[in-house]
Amino acid sequence: MNMFSDLSMKSDEVLRVELEEFRRQHRDLDEAIQALEERGTSDRLTIKRLKQQKLRLKDRISWIEDRLCPDIIA
Repeated sequence: MNMFSDLSMKSDEVLRVELEEFRRQHRDLDEAIQALEERGTSDRLTIKRLKQQKLRLKDRISWIEDRLCPDIIA
């Protein structure tokens, strides 16, 4: 099953709310990764997992943005 299938049935208003939440989570992950890297932690696995989670969020954000404002070639 497609990870975005639950998003495809939602209204635009619901998607806008989720978009803002995903953007907030993405920023929070970015800050957490940066803090761990600045601290020089040796926990590379945690940083790798956070980066993967951040990429999944980025994909969801892109999908929602495309759904809300599709590129239509006229």
